[in-house]
Amino acid sequence: MSGHSTVERHGPSRRTPAVRPGGPPTPPSPSVSPSAPTSAPGRRRGNRISRLLGSSAVQGVLILVALVWITPLAGLLLSSLRSEQDSATDGWWTALADPSQLSLDNYTALLADSGIGAAFWNTVLISVPTTVLVVGIAALAGYAFAWLEFPGRDGVFLVVVGLLVVPVQIGLLPVAKLFGAVGLFGTIAGVVLFHVAYGLPFAIFLLRNYFAEIPREMLEAARMDGGSEWRIFSRLVLPLGRPAIASLAIFQFLWVWNDMLVALLFADTGSQPLTVALQSQMRQFGSNIGVLAPGAFLSLVVPLVVFFAFQRHFVQGVMAGSVK
Repeated sequence: MSGHSTVERHGPSRRTPAVRPGGPPTPPSPSVSPSAPTSAPGRRRGNRISRLLGSSAVQGVLILVALVWITPLAGLLLSSLRSEQDSATDGWWTALADPSQLSLDNYTALLADSGIGAAFWNTVLISVPTTVLVVGIAALAGYAFAWLEFPGRDGVFLVVVGLLVVPVQIGLLPVAKLFGAVGLFGTIAGVVLFHVAYGLPFAIFLLRNYFAEIPREMLEAARMDGGSEWRIFSRLVLPLGRPAIASLAIFQFLWVWNDMLVALLFADTGSQPLTVALQSQMRQFGSNIGVLAPGAFLSLVVPLVVFFAFQRHFVQGVMAGSVK
């Protein structure tokens, strides 16, 4: 009776050794974690990937790929620093052996050109407001679609998802006629509105799916503490969604900065961005390497600076959800 009461008092989690007649007690069988068989292959696979990436052969291949990608950028930089006579005489790689060819005269002449300078600032005035508007509106809409209850929420979200398959080329002519009727055609505001309209569907879809992965208990705890929806969105959701927001901002900025199709149609001479200005220079002065090379490098270096400035957040956004 005393042994039986001891087992009841300690509960079923305590195992007692089984007693065999005429022999010593057998030790309890070790408990096996149900996750052990499934986690071991994952660890082995991760170790194999780590060893593969750490091998010298793979590192050599990655270095070779990096050199292939960097070589055109280095050639463009050296060409932009050489005179037009040097560029017409030999290749840009000769500047590596003769650094005296390099100077900033091309950039001085480029910045003195009022057309290229104005086009550069037009590009900034188009890209920055577009990125801010797309990210801000998409963050608000993504939070609403993910965590707010309102009539027709699922139907409206399906319409937004359906807009992802609409090509940009389909809306060029109708929107151009509409902007012409309201006086926005040929202005920076018209280009910005077009980019915002066509950038919102993907942005809303991305942020809504990211915000939906936030634990519900966390939001409910914030509401129980008296937090309003705006306070929850600004103090809780936005910091948690920073990786996805940074990734979206980078992609949106790069897309708008490098765009030429929309700007070629919706912008006039006074509002054209740098891509259209360089295309016009190439059409009129195809061999004017002294203007084209520094202009192209200036158009390229700004997205590179933006990408490397937000690289950490971009990597976090890409890897979000891949590791549990």
